Amino acid sequence: MYLLKKIKNKLQLNYKKKKWPGLINAYKQHLPVSSKTPIISLKEGNTPLIFSQSISDLIGNDTKVYLKYDGLNPTGSFKDRGMTMAISKAKELGSKAVICASTGNTSAAAAAYASRGGLKSYVLIPDGYVAQGKLAQALIYGAEIISIKGNFDKALEIVRDLSEKYPITLVNSVNPYRIQGQKTAAFEIVDDLGFAPDWLCIPMGNAGNISAYWLGFKEYSKIKKNLNLPIMMGFQAAGSAPLVKNIIVKDPETIATAIRIGNPVNRDKAKVVRKESKGDFQSVTDEDIIEAYKKLAKEGIFCEPASAASVAGLIKNKNRIKKRSNIVCVLTGNGLKDPDCAIKNNDAVFQNNIEPSLREITKILGY
Repeated sequence: MYLLKKIKNKLQLNYKKKKWPGLINAYKQHLPVSSKTPIISLKEGNTPLIFSQSISDLIGNDTKVYLKYDGLNPTGSFKDRGMTMAISKAKELGSKAVICASTGNTSAAAAAYASRGGLKSYVLIPDGYVAQGKLAQALIYGAEIISIKGNFDKALEIVRDLSEKYPITLVNSVNPYRIQGQKTAAFEIVDDLGFAPDWLCIPMGNAGNISAYWLGFKEYSKIKKNLNLPIMMGFQAAGSAPLVKNIIVKDPETIATAIRIGNPVNRDKAKVVRKESKGDFQSVTDEDIIEAYKKLAKEGIFCEPASAASVAGLIKNKNRIKKRSNIVCVLTGNGLKDPDCAIKNNDAVFQNNIEPSLREITKILGY
């Protein structure tokens, strides 16, 4: 009886240890928080690192490809990582309201965490360029939406001015706490693999995420002394590639709306990442993105189009991959964010308006 009780207590203790506390509590010693910080969390982070056999086989050379699927965060994108920090610090500093410009994912995360923290949220979006799934989230979470005649870059310019002149906290990626939260994805990859990948492939819009990952890998390398840092490969859509071309794109166009940004605010940080990691910035076409999007779906992974840019970029560089490399492709958002894209771009058979009879259905099935 005593032995059974001892085993039961040990199992309960192990279960408690395995319960995920949210990324701030999990990595508190690496984040700018204190006992005075009110932690606003939806238990974000701890997203899966999924091995992809089919993409590994496609790349060849005994390469192992893993997918960091951040689309399984609470609001369906990596933005939750930064937003738990940004909103927690805003509340700590006494802010009553937050504001952001968004192509969709930032607005969803900002609205959700602001609502949970008891803050008001305002969102500026470019008219007609936000996927319905993302807009629906911001609305249901209670954000006040302002749709402007212009693109994301103009919206960001406005909210930056507003936050400088009025008592409202800006929670776009220029907010330093966003980068702090997002760097934890790099920690998780190292914790899962036991090492850093040889390559980290990632989509780039405002370039905050590639900067955050690199910060995370560098910080962890100071703790884990034998950690080799990855080559950072950033990918943009061909119609929205300001970092690749080193220009400002005035009218960016791409099916991947989450990275449809013509003037990234983290441009200089991203350039440092490229230089320090000996990495590269490249563009992929919308056709490349959709092809990768479909390949991921065959693995059972439904990501939003922008996420697939990382896999499209990897495939584009398959001949550069060294033998037995370990590669992580970051999938930044969930496919349910943009269901219209899936409906318009698939290879499925959709039999419509069929008579509800056993005979008709059997005929369709080929029996």
